[in-house]
Amino acid sequence: MGKFVVKETKTGIKFDLKAGNGEVIATSEVYTTKSACMNGIESVKKNSVAAAIEDQTVEGFATEKNPKFEVYADKAGEFRFRLKATNGQIIATGEGYKSKSGCMNGIESVKKNAPDAEVVEAE
Repeated sequence: MGKFVVKETKTGIKFDLKAGNGEVIATSEVYTTKSACMNGIESVKKNSVAAAIEDQTVEGFATEKNPKFEVYADKAGEFRFRLKATNGQIIATGEGYKSKSGCMNGIESVKKNAPDAEVVEAE
Protein backbone atom coordinates (compact mmCIF):
# COMPACT_ATOMS: atom_id res chain seq x y z
CA MET A 1 0.00 0.00 0.00
CA GLY A 2 1.24 3.46 -0.85
CA LYS A 3 2.07 6.26 1.55
CA PHE A 4 2.67 9.98 1.50
CA VAL A 5 5.97 10.81 3.18
CA VAL A 6 6.07 14.39 4.46
CA LYS A 7 9.51 15.89 4.93
CA GLU A 8 11.11 19.22 5.64
CA THR A 9 13.52 20.77 3.17
CA LYS A 10 15.82 23.79 3.48
CA THR A 11 13.09 25.99 2.01
CA GLY A 12 9.88 24.48 3.38
CA ILE A 13 7.97 21.20 3.46
CA LYS A 14 7.07 18.70 0.68
CA PHE A 15 5.70 15.21 0.17
CA ASP A 16 6.62 12.16 -1.85
CA LEU A 17 4.01 9.56 -2.76
CA LYS A 18 5.65 6.16 -2.46
CA ALA A 19 4.33 2.87 -3.80
CA GLY A 20 4.14 -0.24 -1.64
CA ASN A 21 7.67 -1.21 -2.79
CA GLY A 22 9.10 2.11 -1.53
CA GLU A 23 9.58 3.64 -4.99
CA VAL A 24 8.73 7.35 -5.25
CA ILE A 25 5.96 7.72 -7.84
CA ALA A 26 5.11 11.40 -7.41
CA THR A 27 6.53 14.47 -5.67
CA SER A 28 5.00 17.77 -4.62
CA GLU A 29 6.24 21.31 -4.84
CA VAL A 30 7.82 22.78 -1.71
CA TYR A 31 5.15 24.31 0.53
CA THR A 32 5.78 27.06 3.08
CA THR A 33 3.61 25.48 5.80
CA LYS A 34 2.73 21.97 6.91
CA SER A 35 -0.99 22.69 6.62
CA ALA A 36 -0.52 23.75 2.98
CA CYS A 37 1.38 20.49 2.37
CA MET A 38 -1.45 18.49 3.98
CA ASN A 39 -3.96 20.30 1.75
CA GLY A 40 -1.80 19.31 -1.22
CA ILE A 41 -1.94 15.66 -0.17
CA GLU A 42 -5.74 15.81 0.16
CA SER A 43 -5.92 17.40 -3.27
CA VAL A 44 -3.83 14.59 -4.81
CA LYS A 45 -6.00 11.95 -3.09
CA LYS A 46 -9.18 13.56 -4.41
CA ASN A 47 -8.06 14.62 -7.90
CA SER A 48 -5.99 11.59 -8.94
CA VAL A 49 -9.02 9.30 -9.11
CA ALA A 50 -11.13 11.35 -11.53
CA ALA A 51 -8.24 12.83 -13.52
CA ALA A 52 -8.25 12.33 -17.27
CA ILE A 53 -4.97 11.72 -19.12
CA GLU A 54 -3.85 14.37 -21.62
CA ASP A 55 -1.05 12.96 -23.77
CA GLN A 56 0.91 15.98 -24.97
CA THR A 57 3.44 13.77 -26.76
CA VAL A 58 1.08 13.11 -29.69
CA GLU A 59 0.44 15.64 -32.41
CA GLY A 60 -2.93 17.38 -32.19
CA PHE A 61 -3.66 15.94 -28.73
CA ALA A 62 -7.09 16.53 -27.20
CA THR A 63 -7.10 19.07 -24.38
CA GLU A 64 -8.72 17.58 -21.28
CA LYS A 65 -10.48 19.44 -18.47
CA ASN A 66 -8.87 19.65 -15.03
CA PRO A 67 -8.27 17.63 -12.98
CA LYS A 68 -5.90 15.83 -15.34
CA PHE A 69 -2.58 14.09 -15.70
CA GLU A 70 -0.47 15.76 -18.39
CA VAL A 71 2.02 13.45 -20.10
CA TYR A 72 4.90 15.26 -21.77
CA ALA A 73 8.49 14.78 -22.95
CA ASP A 74 11.18 16.74 -21.12
CA LYS A 75 14.32 18.28 -22.62
CA ALA A 76 16.24 15.03 -22.08
CA GLY A 77 13.62 13.14 -24.11
CA GLU A 78 12.17 11.35 -21.09
CA PHE A 79 8.45 10.98 -20.46
CA ARG A 80 7.02 12.74 -17.40
CA PHE A 81 3.62 13.46 -15.91
CA ARG A 82 2.16 16.21 -13.78
CA LEU A 83 -1.17 16.10 -11.98
CA LYS A 84 -3.21 19.28 -12.15
CA ALA A 85 -6.03 20.03 -9.71
CA THR A 86 -9.45 21.32 -10.72
CA ASN A 87 -8.11 24.89 -10.47
CA GLY A 88 -5.25 24.12 -12.88
CA GLN A 89 -2.50 24.13 -10.24
CA ILE A 90 0.18 21.44 -10.48
CA ILE A 91 -0.15 19.33 -7.32
CA ALA A 92 2.25 16.45 -8.09
CA THR A 93 4.89 15.53 -10.65
CA GLY A 94 6.39 12.23 -11.70
CA GLU A 95 9.98 11.30 -12.37
CA GLY A 96 11.45 10.93 -15.85
CA TYR A 97 10.69 7.63 -17.61
CA LYS A 98 12.57 6.21 -20.60
CA SER A 99 9.34 4.92 -22.16
CA LYS A 100 5.81 6.28 -22.42
CA SER A 101 4.46 2.98 -21.08
CA GLY A 102 6.59 3.43 -17.95
CA CYS A 103 5.13 6.90 -17.51
CA MET A 104 1.58 5.56 -17.96
CA ASN A 105 2.32 2.88 -15.35
CA GLY A 106 3.43 5.68 -13.01
CA ILE A 107 0.09 7.43 -13.49
CA GLU A 108 -1.81 4.18 -12.84
CA SER A 109 0.27 3.71 -9.69
CA VAL A 110 -0.68 7.19 -8.45
CA LYS A 111 -4.38 6.49 -9.18
CA LYS A 112 -4.13 3.18 -7.32
CA ASN A 113 -2.01 4.27 -4.35
CA ALA A 114 -2.96 7.90 -3.62
CA PRO A 115 -6.63 7.64 -2.51
CA ASP A 116 -5.99 5.33 0.49
CA ALA A 117 -2.34 6.17 1.19
CA GLU A 118 -1.44 6.90 4.80
CA VAL A 119 0.47 10.06 5.66
CA VAL A 120 3.74 9.62 7.58
CA GLU A 121 6.52 11.97 8.66
CA ALA A 122 9.99 11.36 7.23
CA GLU A 123 12.44 10.11 9.80
